[in-house]
Amino acid sequence: MAYPETYELIFQTTGAADDVVIVHLTARSGAGGYPIYEDETGIVRAEISERGEVRMQASGGHQAPRIPLLARPLSHGAAPHHG
Repeated sequence: MAYPETYELIFQTTGAADDVVIVHLTARSGAGGYPIYEDETGIVRAEISERGEVRMQASGGHQAPRIPLLARPLSHGAAPHHG
């Protein structure tokens, strides 16, 4: 199955705008067998199914990753959403 190269993960914040993190497809798969996506820093990691279901992955000790409100696939060359 072909998976999107890029997703934006949208997290709800207490401020006026949501927090958006762009993640890119990696060569790794998660426990559910779906691909792992990560941001440029490698800190934000998520396993994303073909239905857009997200399982956040800890990238370091003592990390408690939040679950995003939405995982939106970005088409190639699309501009990221900003709030």
